[in-house]
Amino acid sequence: MPIVVSGLSHHSSPVELRERFAFSNAQIVDALGQLHERGIADEAVILSTCNRVEIYAATRNNDPALGQALHQFLCDFHGLGPVSGDELYTHRDPQSVDHLFRVSCGIDSMVLGETEILGQLKQAYKLAHAEKATGALLNKTFQKAFNVAKLVRSETQIQRGSISVSSVAVELAESIFDSLKSRQVLVIGAGDTSEKAARALKSRGAQSVLVSNRSHDRAVTLATELAGRAIGFDTWKQEFKQVDIIISSTAAPHYVLTRDKLEGLLRQRGHRPLLLVDIAVPRDIDPDCNQLENVYVYNIDDLQGIAKQYLEQRKAELELCKRLIARKRNELLDSLQSHPGKTNLGLREQQAGS
Repeated sequence: MPIVVSGLSHHSSPVELRERFAFSNAQIVDALGQLHERGIADEAVILSTCNRVEIYAATRNNDPALGQALHQFLCDFHGLGPVSGDELYTHRDPQSVDHLFRVSCGIDSMVLGETEILGQLKQAYKLAHAEKATGALLNKTFQKAFNVAKLVRSETQIQRGSISVSSVAVELAESIFDSLKSRQVLVIGAGDTSEKAARALKSRGAQSVLVSNRSHDRAVTLATELAGRAIGFDTWKQEFKQVDIIISSTAAPHYVLTRDKLEGLLRQRGHRPLLLVDIAVPRDIDPDCNQLENVYVYNIDDLQGIAKQYLEQRKAELELCKRLIARKRNELLDSLQSHPGKTNLGLREQQAGS
């Protein structure tokens, strides 16, 4: 009773195609029922995220056409015609088990080593299990995948260090301040990257966010989304005393904050640390500000350099992760072959007989 995975991901398909195959939770419930009722699969789990849509399935009759049947099901369910090329893929074990383990560990993700996918995979399995769509085979396989993800996290460095500009900004803030919970963030200029950084800081506990932008309407919109407060572009200095972190991304052709200007403002706030994140090009903040006591300045090249360093460290861990996955895959397949009788019945049949 081999495991088959069929689907598409950011590796094989653009977002314009992936979004056409996406499932809502309600659609997943319907699809799981149809897979069983139509005799396509005895066990199934459907994973649907922004970067991938995949069906993990198994049949008792070892149907060699299961992959093609799953392809057709995906197209039929969403009312789509046949998909040409390599956009849709199929893996049978041992490759399917390898694939599941790689997904659970985040090493098949767009952001190498990210951890969000593990939570999404657990939710997909939880939903399938609640709908009685899994059986002994997928139950054991998915539990093993979760265990492998835990081992990878504890035994390798693949998930260490932030590799996006916004997450690096958060990591820097957490290294400078004991806690972000009482910290106030000021966003000068409401660009996309500064917005992401502000959101990330708020999600990690920053107390409040002030937004200052030449277009006050844009400042109001972003401040509302962040449950913060918009302030005038020419009056942000009046709020400086309470600010701990400044994220600046204006389109100004000159420095918005110079060393001389900052020195005058620092007298208002004592010796509290101040983090200045300059993600503007040309730069908004005079690099000489970094020479002032308790002032920490990072520009976009600094942040990208840190992110690149972390990414290279993660890439260096890939081979270790692959060896660990191969070992755990072989353990699982050996176990399933040693006790084939325990995996030949789907959960529905087990429960019907209980």
